[in-house]
Amino acid sequence: MRAMQVTELGQPLEMRDVPTPTPSASEVLVRIHTCGLNFGDTLIVKGTYQEKPALPATIGMEMCGTIEAAGADVTHLSVGQRIAAYSGFGGLAEYAALPAEICVPIPDQMSAEDAAAFLIAYGTSHVGLGYKAGLRAGERLLVLGASGGVGLTAVELGKLMGAEVIAVARGADKLEIARAAGADHLLDSETCDLRADVKALGGADVVYDPVGGDLFMAALRACNPEARLLPLGFASGTVPQIPANILLVKNLTVIGYYWGGYTRVNPTVLTDSFAELFAWYEQGRLSPHVSHVLPLAQANEGLDLLRTRKATGKVVIRIDG
Repeated sequence: MRAMQVTELGQPLEMRDVPTPTPSASEVLVRIHTCGLNFGDTLIVKGTYQEKPALPATIGMEMCGTIEAAGADVTHLSVGQRIAAYSGFGGLAEYAALPAEICVPIPDQMSAEDAAAFLIAYGTSHVGLGYKAGLRAGERLLVLGASGGVGLTAVELGKLMGAEVIAVARGADKLEIARAAGADHLLDSETCDLRADVKALGGADVVYDPVGGDLFMAALRACNPEARLLPLGFASGTVPQIPANILLVKNLTVIGYYWGGYTRVNPTVLTDSFAELFAWYEQGRLSPHVSHVLPLAQANEGLDLLRTRKATGKVVIRIDG
């Protein structure tokens, strides 16, 4: 089968012919239709992600496909069934052998592009805002990086959960996408005084931050007493160092959050989240935003769109043409 692999850290992916995997008794063989790219994939290529695979490695954290074979112990899935999966690796290939327990059947009306754009972006925001931060209707949610893959879903879900949403993104075009997803207030990260502007809107009760750096520090100082902050990534390249005295004086809570870790720590959190998210999708309450769909051979171009922040929402790679 064909697979796009990391063969040397810091270098472009290479298209290689590799053996088609054989599923174990607890796995299914999936013919992959689409793979959603994530900022974490760019970090794996650099060698700076928290999980470091042995090389050569096939990257691609989430995928949609059809089950072509099932191991002897698999009873809840069947050949021919369409599934989505968060596997961490392996999505940029024609086939993957996946543990059956991580495969999620998808609604009949869900396209392969939507499915590949769904699990990580919506799952991260849903668990983060609900399970971790306890976002309540009427609270003010500040979303940094609001036009990106997870940021845009935080805007959409925050509005759906009854929050007043402040979206921060770079430039008018990206802010318009956040507005269409439900943002009540728009702040251009290139021109705004984030601390002053958020405080003028009444301050933040929950901060959702995949960016880090100076924006996190400004958001911290724009928080209301008892606010909760979710740092879930550092797209700026800078990990903020948090002054504990500010947390103390304002009774703030900074919440450690790695969505992918729940596959090992408490997978029920994810399965419960997916059940609610898929129900909302079927009800027409969620609309994934995919800015680019590219063929497998152009996976490097897709990663560059994420690195240069030229994508909005999700970038999806079409494996089967």
